[in-house]
Amino acid sequence: MVYNDNFTIQTTGCCDVHNITEKVEEIVQAAKINNGQVLVFVTGSTASITTMEVEAELDKDLKESLEIIAPEGKEYHHDKKWQDGNGFSHIRSTLIGTSQVFALINGELLLGTWQQIVLCDFDNKKRDRLVTVQILGE
Repeated sequence: MVYNDNFTIQTTGCCDVHNITEKVEEIVQAAKINNGQVLVFVTGSTASITTMEVEAELDKDLKESLEIIAPEGKEYHHDKKWQDGNGFSHIRSTLIGTSQVFALINGELLLGTWQQIVLCDFDNKKRDRLVTVQILGE
């Protein structure tokens, strides 16, 4: 059986992190599937889905680390072509990825004690982000 649903998150961009665990869990409960896999995907090339412990200091660490790896102030080839100044956000999204797959066991997402599912928006402006949840199982 395959179950699909989605929701929209309004973001402010600039490495905006949103805990979406509860929304994903609501969809899992509505699907009434006991065992399988849960795909969480964000549409767009300047956002990502990942897991982390959601807390303010770790948010700062993530932002500082990504600034080292793909700095905002650098001139990217993408920016030269499109003049939108968000080349860094495309690189960050590519590195982290736009989806994650989670195990579904006995109707529950398999997550660690401090592990939450998060959407990270790296773009340089606010956006409405469409998150799709697809559950495959029995």
